[in-house]
Parts: sequence; structure tokens; C-alpha cells
Amino acid sequence: MTLDGDHVKSRPVATRILSITFMFLLLIALVVLIFPALGFPQSSVANDVKHNTPGQVIKPGQSVHIDVDLALVNVTVTDPYNRLVTGLDPDNFRIFENNVEQEIQYFSSEDVPISIGVIFDLSGSMANKVGKAKEAALQFFKTANPQDEFFLVSFNDRAEVISTFTSSVEDLQSRILSASAKGRTALLDAIYLGLSEMRTARNAKRALLIISDGGDNNSRYNEKDIKRLVREADTQLYSVGIFDPFEYRSRTPEELSGPSLLTEVTELTGGRAFTVENVNELPDIATKIGSELRNQYILGYRPSNKSRDARWRKIKVKMRAPKGLPPLSIYAKTGYYAPSL
Repeated sequence: MTLDGDHVKSRPVATRILSITFMFLLLIALVVLIFPALGFPQSSVANDVKHNTPGQVIKPGQSVHIDVDLALVNVTVTDPYNRLVTGLDPDNFRIFENNVEQEIQYFSSEDVPISIGVIFDLSGSMANKVGKAKEAALQFFKTANPQDEFFLVSFNDRAEVISTFTSSVEDLQSRILSASAKGRTALLDAIYLGLSEMRTARNAKRALLIISDGGDNNSRYNEKDIKRLVREADTQLYSVGIFDPFEYRSRTPEELSGPSLLTEVTELTGGRAFTVENVNELPDIATKIGSELRNQYILGYRPSNKSRDARWRKIKVKMRAPKGLPPLSIYAKTGYYAPSL
């Protein structure tokens, strides 16, 4: 009787266990159907895909309209003597995306308001150069237009925003004049901080000016991190590298790699790296960069590739130079990340 009683009691228990198991499996199936990404492994992400694009929230019943934005490219043209070439027409330019020629639908050579960040080196190695470097920064600020805005980032052991965006050149001048040089060099962190600060810019045209003797020996971010961020940011980078003649430079790897680091990050964006060995040249170089930013051509086109795949697309600008002109040099960003859904 006891055994029979146990059998009688175990049947509803087994039935309940089966019911719970069935409901649990049904719940998992529903989750997999509704959220397939949770049920199956993700494919590997390609290196050329932008990673920081926020997802778009699509509400129930909302239609999705896909429109590829106008791609804008700032272009600087110089002659063999490194002088700016102005007065060119749209027909003088050809633009290619992933080796496919694009139709230039927008063209401008007008001076437009700029949002600019100055990244200023205050590390110990700048102690004997900081006076002229400050003069260069002040000279650069003098090229400002009333609609421009500036911010200031300094760096030594760590990077710090000394001034958020302002149109008051006088305020920036007073802040930079009171700074002193000491400590190590967190250049890469400073570039990261400058790109982060640029997200609050109000002008479409944006640039960072780095004034430094190059090298890095105290950053949390590495060169690979910064190059990826530079590629993703729609910001031109310029640099004024203040270097001792090669034979007198420190033999640390950071010091020796300083010039190439600044050159590589600026060329990605269509900016330029200026090398200075005589600090007395600094103010003139700063004025030249200010002039260059205000004498660029802006080319716009609607990419023939309409996919919104967040992938890196290479850009190449070529010239149809007017007859009689010598060979010209072109500076433009090397590519951009396509938009994503």
C-alpha cells in the first residue's frame, strides 16, 4: 500500500515537472524568435567597421527612410613653394571613393566659421621652448573670426581642459600665459580629450592644432586607439612639432618617434604636420596654419554606394590643374566611415 500510495502521489508531481519544463522551453523559444542575436553567436566584426555608432530606436509602426548624407571633404592645394593656391573651380577637382569617381555636387571656397581646439604641450621637455610656443598659440588666436570658437587643452603628466569652448580670445590668452612646463608627456591622452571636447562644437568645420615637441611617455591610450578615433572624428588635425636637430635629440623611443606620430595622425584627416627646429619660426607657422584653414576648398558629393554599413571608405582627390600651373600638392582626408542604420 505504501508503494502504491507513493506511485499515486508521484504522478501529479511528475506532471507538474513536465509542465514547468515545457513552459521554460517555450519561453526560451520565444526569446530566440524575438531576439535572435541572443540565441546565436555573432559573426566577427571587421576592422573597418565603426564601433561607436549609437543604435537607432524604431518605434512600432514607424517607417524607416534611408538617405545617404552628403560627404564633405576639406581640400588644401599648394604649389611647389608650399604656397596656398586659391581661385580654383569645381572642374579642377576630381574625387574618388573606393576608386569610383563621384559627382561633385557642392563646392565652396568661402571662409566659414570654425570650431578649433588647441592642444598645448606643457611637459618638462618644453621648458626651454614654452615661451615661443605660447607666442605661436597667441598668434594663431589672432587669426580668429568673430564666429569662431576655441577651446584649450594642456598636457604634461595628464591632459586637462583649461578652457571649454569660448569666443573670447582674451580669456584664452590669459590662461595660456600663466601656464608653466613640467612633468612627463601624455600627448595621446590630450588628443583623445580634444576629440571628446569637439563633440560639443557648434560649427560644422572643426580642427585641432597640436603644439608639441612630440613623443609620448605617460598616456593611457595607445597610438592604435588614437588613430582609430581620428579616423572616426570629422575633425582636421594640424601640428607644430618643435624638434631639436636629429643628432641632438634624446635617444628615447618616444622622442625619436615624435615627428612620425604627429605626421601620421594629421595626414589621416587632411591636415598637415609642420616641423620647426628654430623656435623663432613658431609664430609665422601658426599664422600660416590659420590662413590655410580659411583658404580651403570644400567638396561635397552624394556617395554612389548607398549602403549604410558603417565601413571605412577611402577618399582620393585628384587635380585637373589649369594650364600653365606647376605641379600642385593636395591635402585631404583619406576616408570616412559610412553611416549606419
